[in-house]
Amino acid sequence: MSEPKYKRVMLKLSGESLAGKNGFGIDFAVAKRIAEEIKALVDMGVEVGAVIGAGNIWRGREGSGMDRVTADNMGMLATCINALALQNSLEDLGIETRVQSAIEMREIAEPFIRRRAVRHLEKGRVVIFAAGSGNPYFTTDTAAALRAAEIDAECILLAKKVDGVYDMDPNIYPEAVKFEKLTYRDVIEKDLKVMDITAITLCKDNEIPIIVFGLDGEGNILKAILGEANGTIIDCKE
Repeated sequence: MSEPKYKRVMLKLSGESLAGKNGFGIDFAVAKRIAEEIKALVDMGVEVGAVIGAGNIWRGREGSGMDRVTADNMGMLATCINALALQNSLEDLGIETRVQSAIEMREIAEPFIRRRAVRHLEKGRVVIFAAGSGNPYFTTDTAAALRAAEIDAECILLAKKVDGVYDMDPNIYPEAVKFEKLTYRDVIEKDLKVMDITAITLCKDNEIPIIVFGLDGEGNILKAILGEANGTIIDCKE
C-alpha cells in the first residue's frame, strides 16, 4: 500500500453524511463505516482531527424565521450530538477519541485547548472538534479551517456527496465538468460552492490544501490521503 501523503489531517464531514439514506438523524451503520475508514488512517500513523456539521439534525433558521444567533447556537449544540455519536463508533473499534467543544460542557466534552488537542493527536488519539467555532455567524466549514490552522494540519479532507468540485451542480446538470485542480483564487473568483468564503480565505492565508472527494464508496477517506481519491485538489499552486 502507498504511504500517506500527510501526517496530520483535518477531516470535515457534513452532518448529512451521518444520516445515510434516512436523510435525518444518525444512521449508526454509516457512523461505523466512517469510523472504520478513520481507523484505517490511524493504523497508518496518520493523526486525525475531525469536524462534523449538523445538517442531519438542524438546518439553522431555514424556513423558521428564527433569530440568527439562536438558530446558530442550536446548530452548534447539534454538532455535539454528532461528535459524541462518532466518538462512540470510534471507541467501539478501539480508537481512543476525544471530543473538544468550543462551548464549555465539561460533563460530556473537554473544552477546546489547542495544546491539549495537539498532544492528543501526538498520542494517536482522534480529536473531534464540536460546537463549531463557538460563535454564531460562522459555519462548520470555517470551524474546520480554523481548527486545521490551529493544530497545524497539513491538509483538509473535505468529504462531499459528489466526487469533487464541478463547474455546476452535477446532480442537476449531467454535462457538468469536474475540476481536478483549483487554486483558492479560482474558488473565490468562480464563486464555486465548495466552502464558504471565510473558510477558503483561512485556508489560503495559512496555505492549507483542501482535498475534495466523495464520501460514498468504500475506502474513499483512505484513498483521499493516499492521493487516489480522483477528487479535486485546492491549493495555492497555479
